[in-house]
Amino acid sequence: MSDLSSIVKLLTDMSAEEEWFEFKTSWYEARGIGEYISSLSNVAALLGRDAGYLVWGIEDGTHAVVGTSFNYRRKVKGEPLEHYLARQLVPDVAFRFDEGVINGNRIVLLTVPAAKSAPTAFAGIRYLRIGSSKANLTRYPERESELFEVLRHGPPRIDSMESEYQDLSFERLFTYYAGRGITLRRETFKKNLGLLTKNGSYNLLAQLLSDDSHIPVRVSIFRGKDKASPLFSVKEFGNTCLLLTVDKVLEYGDVINLIQADEHDRTVARKDVPLFSSDVYREAVINAFVHNRWIEGNAPMITVFSDRIEILSRGTLASNQTIEGFFLGESIPVNQRLSDIFLQLHISERSGRGVPKIIKTYGRDAYDFRENSITLTIPFSRVAQSSIGNGADFTVTDTAILKETQRRILNEIRDNPNITQLYLANALRLGKTTIQNGIAYLRKNNYIERIGSNKDGYWRVLK
Repeated sequence: MSDLSSIVKLLTDMSAEEEWFEFKTSWYEARGIGEYISSLSNVAALLGRDAGYLVWGIEDGTHAVVGTSFNYRRKVKGEPLEHYLARQLVPDVAFRFDEGVINGNRIVLLTVPAAKSAPTAFAGIRYLRIGSSKANLTRYPERESELFEVLRHGPPRIDSMESEYQDLSFERLFTYYAGRGITLRRETFKKNLGLLTKNGSYNLLAQLLSDDSHIPVRVSIFRGKDKASPLFSVKEFGNTCLLLTVDKVLEYGDVINLIQADEHDRTVARKDVPLFSSDVYREAVINAFVHNRWIEGNAPMITVFSDRIEILSRGTLASNQTIEGFFLGESIPVNQRLSDIFLQLHISERSGRGVPKIIKTYGRDAYDFRENSITLTIPFSRVAQSSIGNGADFTVTDTAILKETQRRILNEIRDNPNITQLYLANALRLGKTTIQNGIAYLRKNNYIERIGSNKDGYWRVLK
C-alpha cells in the first residue's frame, strides 16, 4: 500500500475529524491553503505528531472517498501555487502535495510537517486549529505559550511532566519488584526507572508508581446494555501503585468471567465455557494502561454491561503509528518508560502478539477509534441452547431446576458480585429471610461461593 493510501486510510478510519487533519472535496482558496499549512503545522507540534494533513477527495461528514478536481499545479497571479505558499511561510516548511487514485477516485494529499524551532506563520500570522476552525494564535495566549513550551522541550510525557505531588513514597513499588525477584536499590531506583525530570523533581511516572497515585481506576457494572440501566457496582482499584492496580483489575476479570456449563450435544462430560476470553481481557487491560494518555490526569475506564465489557484508553495512537500497523501488532508505545517497566516485570511482552490475538478472537470491529480515546469491546458468549420436542429452540441452563426466587437471586449476583443481602432484598422486593434462605440454598448446591469476609468479600458464581 502506498504512503498516500496508508495515510488516507488512517484518517478516514477515524470516527471524526481531528485538529491535525482536514477533509475537502474540490475546495480551492490559495490564501486559505496557506493558513491551513500554518495551523496544521502548529497543531501537529502541539499534539506531538510528525505532521498534519489536508486531503482533497474525501467527503467531510461520511469520510467517503469521492474524488476531486482540485489542481495544485495551478498559478496564483502568474506564480505557481507551491511557490506562492512557500514564499509566505516562515520558518520554511517542507510541505508536499501528492496525488493518487483510491477506489477509482483521484485523491490529493497535502502533508504538512510539524513546526520545529518556532511556530509556523503564513503572511506574518501564526494560525492554530481550534476544533474544526483556523484561528489567529495570538488570540489564544495560553495555547501560544503551550506551543512555545512544546517547541522548546518537546511534547509533554509522563517522564518529562512534573508531578503535582512531590511528597511521594514507594514502599509498594519495592515490594512489587521484590515479589518478581528483582531488587531495587534505593540509591539509584529513581534514576534507573526514570522517575525524575531534568530539574530533579518527581515526574508523573513517579506519581503513578508511588504508594498513592492520586488517580482512581474504576470498574463499573451496569444491569443492562447501556449506562441508562441501573448501576449495580463500582469497584475502585486506583490511588495506589499502578502496578498493583493493574494486577487487581486483572484479578477482577476472573471474578466477572462466569464459567457456564454447555450441555449441548453432551456425551460424557459437560463443557465449561467462559463468558469471555480471559487472554483477550488481559491483553486489552495491559494495552489500555500502557497506552493511556496519563498526562491528562485520567485513567482507563472499564465498564461491564449485560452483554459486553468495554475497555477505554484515553488518547489516540502514537504519532507515528498507523491503524494498519496497530492491527498487525507493530506496537509503538505512547508511554515508552512505562512500557519498559511492564516488560522488565514480565507484565507484558514485546512480541507484538497482543492486538493480533484480540482481533483473531473478536475481529477488527471490536476496536473503536474515537477523537480522544480508543475503546475495545469484548462481547459475552452466552451458552445455550438445545432443541427438543417440536424443534423449538430454548435455552438450557443449570438454573432450570431452581425455583423462581432462587433464580432471580442468582441472576442478581451474576450481574453484581459485590451485592449485599440488603440490596438484594430491596432490588427484588423480598423479605430478609427469603433472601437468606435463597442464598443458603445456592451455596449448599454449589451455585455460588463467598470469597473473603462478609464485609469486604464478593460472590463467585460457579455455574
